[in-house]
Amino acid sequence: MIRLWFVDIVGQVKSFAVAPREMEYALTSGMGFDGSSVTGYQDIEESDMIAKPDPSTFRLIPWRPKDQPVARMICDVTTPFGEPYEGDPRFVLKRAIKRANDMGFDHFYIGPELEYYLFKDDKTLEPLDSGSYFDLTDQDIISDIRRDTILGLEDMKIKVEYSHHEVGPSQHEIDIRYGDALDMADNVITYRIIVKKIARRYGHYATFMPKPLFGKPGNGMHVHQSLFRGTTNAFFDAKDEQHLSEDARHFIAGQLHYAREMSAVLNQWVNSYKRLVPGYEAPCYIAWSLRNRSALIRVPLYHPGKEYATRLELRNPDPACNPYLSFAVMLHAGLDGIEKKMPLEPAMDKNLYDLTARERMDLGIKSIPDSLGRAIDLAENSDLLRRALGDHVFHRFIELKSAEWDQYRMQVSPFEVQTMLPIL
Repeated sequence: MIRLWFVDIVGQVKSFAVAPREMEYALTSGMGFDGSSVTGYQDIEESDMIAKPDPSTFRLIPWRPKDQPVARMICDVTTPFGEPYEGDPRFVLKRAIKRANDMGFDHFYIGPELEYYLFKDDKTLEPLDSGSYFDLTDQDIISDIRRDTILGLEDMKIKVEYSHHEVGPSQHEIDIRYGDALDMADNVITYRIIVKKIARRYGHYATFMPKPLFGKPGNGMHVHQSLFRGTTNAFFDAKDEQHLSEDARHFIAGQLHYAREMSAVLNQWVNSYKRLVPGYEAPCYIAWSLRNRSALIRVPLYHPGKEYATRLELRNPDPACNPYLSFAVMLHAGLDGIEKKMPLEPAMDKNLYDLTARERMDLGIKSIPDSLGRAIDLAENSDLLRRALGDHVFHRFIELKSAEWDQYRMQVSPFEVQTMLPIL
């Protein structure tokens, strides 16, 4: 069997199976489905959609039996007339990449660092270990789970650079080698499924929830980015003191300029904003630095002979985002910076968490939104998001997230009951 994958607007994978004898038809004509039943897609009166598999994404699924193999292919979604569907997140990213190509950039390279927690099961928050950053834990099952996850990723041609224990108890990170943005978005949705499948095989549960544990670090997805012209890194300039080209500086300035507007896409869940608080290595303040991890954007130090590695690291996205939409808005923001020649403020080398609110105000340092509600308010008025997402995705995304925020803010939390019921 061949499983065909595509994602809805919030990035959840949808899938259906096709028999091998049907694949020739699927590749030439695509397979129909009901778009009105997919989150953020079509209304019922115009619900016919086509999923057309991309042959380059054919991979054997490693957790299925070798004697009865199952493959997966990722699809582009089209209308019944064969035109790209404007509500398909993969098409949104393709459109952003085309803009970069039209501006003379051949590659938008992405290197994401996804963090996740391993819990005993999906009913509790019981960690499997009490380790911390880079710890070598003595629980063999942790090493086995992470090893099998890496093997699964490699089996699906996702190159792993390294893995390690993260700061939180039973929190882990497996870094995958950078690649073109579209391939990397495909890899991110695959990565999340493999991590969860391997954990399930061991009877446990993996989560990319941005902030599952109170008082512990959240799950982030730091995103390394660079633009190339052919094989030349457009972000590198040997004559610049910081080895950054004008394109790189404008690109960084663009992402800083639009950081508040992008938050609704990069941090799309109400839980995302429980992670983005001072003190847990999650960036809250809009600034950039060469080394300072309290800044929103970090530029890793240049090493002689490694010009190709010059890049920026955007630190606020979380691994529960829709990678297609997130990479698209990041790219559009940076390209706007280049087109408009946005000036880049000096790097901020101070620990931003140690500054008072007054000191940050005096330095002109703003904060990213502190709730999904505030992020939605900013997104609704964002010309960037409207252009990046397209009208269909823009309106459906705002509608979905507004409903999530309304439902969340009307809830009565255990915290309120525990602290207020006894005294009020």
